[in-house]
Amino acid sequence: MSDTILIPGGRDVRATLDTAATDGAAEGSPDNPRSDTVVVACPPHPQQRGHRGDERLVAVSDALTDRGIDCLRFDYGDWDEGYGETTDADRAVGWALDRYDRVGLFGFSFGGTVALVAAASRPELAGVCALAPTARLNPDVDAVAALDEVVGRNTPVRILYATRDSTADWKPVVERAEELGVETVAFESDHFFVGRSGEIGEAAAAFLGPRLRDDL
Repeated sequence: MSDTILIPGGRDVRATLDTAATDGAAEGSPDNPRSDTVVVACPPHPQQRGHRGDERLVAVSDALTDRGIDCLRFDYGDWDEGYGETTDADRAVGWALDRYDRVGLFGFSFGGTVALVAAASRPELAGVCALAPTARLNPDVDAVAALDEVVGRNTPVRILYATRDSTADWKPVVERAEELGVETVAFESDHFFVGRSGEIGEAAAAFLGPRLRDDL
């Protein structure tokens, strides 16, 4: 089941909440969720047609809901060079924290960087998984520095990346993650993980699931 959500704030941020089927919860709603755990999913670059229906985000959501975890996939508001988009992610996390006991964060490409940067100011997060994050959103926003902040607060992190990715500047993030002892997972693929979405979904959910639910 999915519901459309409007994330409060000054920007037009809309989301899809995919709710996990759980026993005795046929009447779940955005304000009375079926699950007590959720992952907020950040899409890729909006100026390159990134949106909440991205197949990699959907695959992650499918793998999470199969594990009894809801997933909130959102679209950014009007383009704001990475600044407003990070605010959008933070507000989506805030919406989730108001309604769920545990919240995780996922993002792909530009969204992977957004996830890391947003997580740096959200110690409440149960875990963060970034797929093919680029090193910077803009000259002022550095994913490597954000990763240092996240790890320094003991938030669990996993970085997924493609070894043949020539689109995103992912190497600085992966190299720093390995220096910090953060788990990284390599896929023999290009940036778009063609034909690998199911594997991506499982890799993200296998990491986030146990950090959101004690029975996984």
